[in-house]
Amino acid sequence: MTKMSKPFPLATSSWDEAEYQAMQAVIASGQFSMGPMVKACEERFAAYTGTRYAVMCNSGSSANLLMIAALRFTANPALRLERGDEVIVPAVSWSTTYSPLEQYGLHLRFVDIDLTTLNFDLAALEAAITPRTRAIFCVNLLGNPNDFAAIKVLADKHNLVVLEDNCESMGAEFDGRKTGSFGVMGSQSCFFSHHISTMEGGLVTTDDEELYHLMLSLRAHGWTRQLPTENRVVGRKLDDPFEESFRFILPGYNLRPLEMSGAIGIEQIAKLPRLIEERRRNGAFLQARLSDHPDLMIQREIGKSSWFGFSLVIRPGSSMTRTTLMQRLDAAGFEYRPIVSGNFARKEVVRYFDHSIFGNLANADHIDANGLFVGNHHYPIDQAVEALSTIAAD
Repeated sequence: MTKMSKPFPLATSSWDEAEYQAMQAVIASGQFSMGPMVKACEERFAAYTGTRYAVMCNSGSSANLLMIAALRFTANPALRLERGDEVIVPAVSWSTTYSPLEQYGLHLRFVDIDLTTLNFDLAALEAAITPRTRAIFCVNLLGNPNDFAAIKVLADKHNLVVLEDNCESMGAEFDGRKTGSFGVMGSQSCFFSHHISTMEGGLVTTDDEELYHLMLSLRAHGWTRQLPTENRVVGRKLDDPFEESFRFILPGYNLRPLEMSGAIGIEQIAKLPRLIEERRRNGAFLQARLSDHPDLMIQREIGKSSWFGFSLVIRPGSSMTRTTLMQRLDAAGFEYRPIVSGNFARKEVVRYFDHSIFGNLANADHIDANGLFVGNHHYPIDQAVEALSTIAAD
């Protein structure tokens, strides 16, 4: 286990002897670069999410980059994103939700979040759609699914591509389906503090064969080496393996995961249902103890959250300040962080983006100034929840 600096940390390790044995097996094999363990991890994760394909990469951030790149180079006109196309994004997410959109010349349209769910404000989302809009990039925040039934209605009405940033919500469900399976692609993260950990790591899930093949190439230099002989990018690979070995077809990257990460991922995926079950148990206890807190709002669950962490947002009109909240959390032994980035549309980096803002982003501004989150874990944390329930304004 990771050494804890405070009684109630943000994140703890979910590894045991199985992960260390998996690493030793990779060391003994001498195969450290991407190989059969990565492939097996992808297959098991696709089976877990109920999707046809999964592509493993070196981070959830890279997973987002792969998704946007694949939509730039797809031959499918219904999915292809061209420079200048508009993509609607929520105002609260991580930086690498947004950066790939800027890097591929897309126009970001920031929309407010709902103050209770922390996901898209659905009324604002619908009102923000313009004739220029081509895609909706949904972010499932802190384990909470978006309302994909409502979003599908909007997407179908306006012929929009739906994408998911599911990096904080692995294992969440809506209408009996895992998040990451609602959009044409969904990104997942395996960073230390997330639901499973492969050291660093990420995945993209999809049912679309062409997008899958594009990502296999984009992940590894833009060459054809990892593509099947018959594929949706070049049709059929050359018969000469020498000529094919350095055949570059796309402006790709090196986003490959290590074989060790794949081996660890296999062990972590086997534990994932139990890890999510424990997080949900903690989430249910939190809801029971804090749903009527006089000063703090907790996240309203959509579908079945996987409860990445627990947001604490000071209620509008409360006399509590965030400084007071932080002081009391410190005194009680909690680690805490801002709710993801806060309102990302206010960050300095946005001056480099081609972007627009719909409305005034009042809810994103509120959580930016009055919100934070504390950790959830894969084991009971009743003591932490009880401590949270006693934090109140004077």
